[in-house]
Amino acid sequence: MKRSPVTLKGAERLRNELKKLKSEDRPNVIKAIAEARSHGDLSENAEYHAAREQQSFIEGRIAEIESRLSNAEIIDVARLAGSSKVVFGATVDLEDQDDGSKLVYQIVGEDEADIRRGLVSITSPIARALVGKSSGDVIDVVAPGGTRTYEIMAVRYQ
Repeated sequence: MKRSPVTLKGAERLRNELKKLKSEDRPNVIKAIAEARSHGDLSENAEYHAAREQQSFIEGRIAEIESRLSNAEIIDVARLAGSSKVVFGATVDLEDQDDGSKLVYQIVGEDEADIRRGLVSITSPIARALVGKSSGDVIDVVAPGGTRTYEIMAVRYQ
Protein backbone atom coordinates (compact mmCIF):
# COMPACT_ATOMS: atom_id res chain seq x y z
CA MET A 1 0.00 0.00 0.00
CA LYS A 2 1.18 3.50 -0.86
CA ARG A 3 2.31 5.80 1.98
CA SER A 4 0.05 8.82 2.41
CA PRO A 5 1.44 12.16 3.56
CA VAL A 6 -0.13 13.63 6.69
CA THR A 7 0.84 16.66 8.76
CA LEU A 8 1.92 16.31 12.38
CA LYS A 9 -1.35 18.02 13.44
CA GLY A 10 -3.41 15.69 11.24
CA ALA A 11 -1.74 12.60 12.72
CA GLU A 12 -2.34 13.95 16.23
CA ARG A 13 -6.05 14.48 15.46
CA LEU A 14 -6.31 10.89 14.19
CA ARG A 15 -4.53 9.56 17.30
CA ASN A 16 -6.88 11.55 19.57
CA GLU A 17 -9.95 10.24 17.74
CA LEU A 18 -8.60 6.68 17.98
CA LYS A 19 -7.95 7.08 21.72
CA LYS A 20 -11.51 8.38 22.29
CA LEU A 21 -13.03 5.56 20.23
CA LYS A 22 -11.10 2.92 22.18
CA SER A 23 -11.32 4.39 25.70
CA GLU A 24 -14.81 5.95 25.66
CA ASP A 25 -17.02 5.01 22.71
CA ARG A 26 -16.21 1.28 22.57
CA PRO A 27 -16.81 0.65 26.32
CA ASN A 28 -20.04 2.73 26.21
CA VAL A 29 -21.48 0.75 23.32
CA ILE A 30 -20.55 -2.54 25.01
CA LYS A 31 -22.50 -1.38 28.09
CA ALA A 32 -25.44 -0.37 25.86
CA ILE A 33 -25.46 -3.83 24.23
CA ALA A 34 -25.40 -5.54 27.65
CA GLU A 35 -28.23 -3.28 28.86
CA ALA A 36 -30.32 -4.01 25.75
CA ARG A 37 -29.69 -7.77 26.11
CA SER A 38 -31.06 -7.65 29.65
CA HIS A 39 -34.42 -6.52 28.24
CA GLY A 40 -35.05 -9.96 26.79
CA ASP A 41 -36.17 -10.88 23.25
CA LEU A 42 -33.43 -9.61 20.90
CA SER A 43 -35.38 -10.15 17.67
CA GLU A 44 -37.66 -7.17 18.35
CA ASN A 45 -35.28 -5.13 20.51
CA ALA A 46 -34.55 -1.85 18.69
CA GLU A 47 -32.08 -0.70 21.37
CA TYR A 48 -30.02 -3.85 20.88
CA HIS A 49 -29.94 -3.51 17.08
CA ALA A 50 -29.06 0.20 17.29
CA ALA A 51 -26.24 -0.52 19.75
CA ARG A 52 -24.88 -3.33 17.53
CA GLU A 53 -24.97 -0.98 14.53
CA GLN A 54 -23.10 1.67 16.53
CA GLN A 55 -20.56 -0.95 17.61
CA SER A 56 -20.02 -1.95 13.99
CA PHE A 57 -19.45 1.70 13.04
CA ILE A 58 -16.96 2.23 15.90
CA GLU A 59 -14.98 -0.93 15.08
CA GLY A 60 -14.88 0.04 11.40
CA ARG A 61 -13.65 3.55 12.23
CA ILE A 62 -10.98 2.15 14.59
CA ALA A 63 -9.71 -0.16 11.83
CA GLU A 64 -9.76 2.70 9.30
CA ILE A 65 -7.77 5.08 11.55
CA GLU A 66 -5.26 2.36 12.49
CA SER A 67 -4.75 1.61 8.79
CA ARG A 68 -4.33 5.29 7.91
CA LEU A 69 -1.80 5.84 10.70
CA SER A 70 0.18 2.72 9.79
CA ASN A 71 0.43 3.91 6.16
CA ALA A 72 1.01 7.57 7.01
CA GLU A 73 4.16 9.44 6.21
CA ILE A 74 4.07 12.07 8.94
CA ILE A 75 5.58 15.38 7.88
CA ASP A 76 6.53 18.07 10.40
CA VAL A 77 5.56 21.24 8.55
CA ALA A 78 7.63 23.45 10.90
CA ARG A 79 10.80 21.79 9.57
CA LEU A 80 9.97 23.00 6.07
CA ALA A 81 10.17 26.67 7.11
CA GLY A 82 12.51 28.71 4.98
CA SER A 83 11.28 27.31 1.69
CA SER A 84 9.72 29.93 -0.55
CA LYS A 85 8.09 27.34 -2.80
CA VAL A 86 4.72 25.76 -2.14
CA VAL A 87 5.06 22.12 -1.08
CA PHE A 88 3.03 19.73 1.08
CA GLY A 89 2.14 21.37 4.40
CA ALA A 90 2.45 24.97 3.17
CA THR A 91 -0.09 27.55 4.24
CA VAL A 92 -0.75 29.79 1.25
CA ASP A 93 -2.38 33.26 1.24
CA LEU A 94 -4.18 33.85 -2.05
CA GLU A 95 -5.98 36.75 -3.64
CA ASP A 96 -8.73 35.99 -6.14
CA GLN A 97 -7.88 38.04 -9.25
CA ASP A 98 -11.55 38.22 -10.30
CA ASP A 99 -13.15 39.66 -7.15
CA GLY A 100 -10.19 40.58 -4.88
CA SER A 101 -11.27 38.19 -2.12
CA LYS A 102 -8.58 36.74 0.14
CA LEU A 103 -8.24 33.01 0.81
CA VAL A 104 -5.93 31.01 3.06
CA TYR A 105 -5.34 27.30 2.45
CA GLN A 106 -3.01 24.73 3.96
CA ILE A 107 -2.06 21.81 1.73
CA VAL A 108 -2.57 18.58 3.66
CA GLY A 109 -3.04 14.85 3.10
CA GLU A 110 -6.28 13.43 1.75
CA ASP A 111 -7.23 12.05 5.18
CA GLU A 112 -7.18 15.46 6.86
CA ALA A 113 -8.65 17.71 4.14
CA ASP A 114 -11.53 19.92 5.33
CA ILE A 115 -12.33 22.86 3.06
CA ARG A 116 -14.38 24.57 5.81
CA ARG A 117 -11.21 24.80 7.91
CA GLY A 118 -9.04 25.86 4.96
CA LEU A 119 -7.37 22.43 4.65
CA VAL A 120 -7.10 21.29 1.03
CA SER A 121 -5.97 17.87 -0.14
CA ILE A 122 -2.63 17.57 -1.93
CA THR A 123 -4.61 15.89 -4.74
CA SER A 124 -7.14 18.74 -5.15
CA PRO A 125 -7.06 20.96 -8.26
CA ILE A 126 -6.00 24.03 -6.26
CA ALA A 127 -3.17 22.21 -4.47
CA ARG A 128 -1.89 20.74 -7.73
CA ALA A 129 -1.88 24.25 -9.24
CA LEU A 130 -0.03 25.70 -6.22
CA VAL A 131 2.72 23.10 -5.70
CA GLY A 132 6.08 24.35 -6.93
CA LYS A 133 4.97 27.97 -7.18
CA SER A 134 6.23 30.92 -5.08
CA SER A 135 4.91 34.14 -3.59
CA GLY A 136 4.00 36.59 -6.36
CA ASP A 137 3.12 33.87 -8.88
CA VAL A 138 -0.30 33.95 -10.55
CA ILE A 139 -2.02 30.61 -11.07
CA ASP A 140 -5.10 29.40 -12.90
CA VAL A 141 -7.14 26.72 -11.15
CA VAL A 142 -9.51 24.62 -13.22
CA ALA A 143 -12.27 23.59 -10.82
CA PRO A 144 -15.79 22.22 -11.29
CA GLY A 145 -17.18 25.78 -11.07
CA GLY A 146 -14.87 27.06 -13.83
CA THR A 147 -11.36 28.47 -14.06
CA ARG A 148 -10.28 30.86 -11.26
CA THR A 149 -7.14 33.00 -11.22
CA TYR A 150 -5.26 33.61 -7.97
CA GLU A 151 -2.12 35.46 -6.99
CA ILE A 152 0.02 33.88 -4.30
CA MET A 153 0.47 36.59 -1.67
CA ALA A 154 2.48 34.58 0.86
CA VAL A 155 3.78 31.07 1.57
CA ARG A 156 4.17 30.06 5.22
CA TYR A 157 5.09 26.91 7.11
CA GLN A 158 3.61 26.74 10.61
